[in-house]
Amino acid sequence: MEHAVPTENFGRAFVEWREGHPQCIDRHGKPFKGRNCAQKVNLEYRRMQADMYNLFPAIGAVNAERSNFNYAELPDQPNAFGSCPMKIADRKAEPPQWAKGELARAALYLDWAYAPLYRLSKQQKQLFLAWHKQYKVSEWVS
Repeated sequence: MEHAVPTENFGRAFVEWREGHPQCIDRHGKPFKGRNCAQKVNLEYRRMQADMYNLFPAIGAVNAERSNFNYAELPDQPNAFGSCPMKIADRKAEPPQWAKGELARAALYLDWAYAPLYRLSKQQKQLFLAWHKQYKVSEWVS
């Protein structure tokens, strides 16, 4: 399972991610920050990280390449992974069409559920609202 909205994108909202915390000391006495610190000391960060509305099955190599890039429309870019319709270029990522609506709704949910701590940028919010309208919710078939 991978995060539709990368953990770094919401993790930076937490002071423990950016600056560390007195409890974030490794076994050698060295302070640390980032994901590990936020995960260790901040319950709200752990809630966001574990929120099932932001977790989706994904191919690890594709997710690693996508990194924490913002989403965008990349019409002139070829698929980055052969038959997998994911596109990545210039630190931007475009998911397959069939995933855009679900991804948009996951991101918009995080923006709503964790405000004011986490907020989408104006540009990302506009893109996700457009994808939400363009790619309707489909019936879940089990």
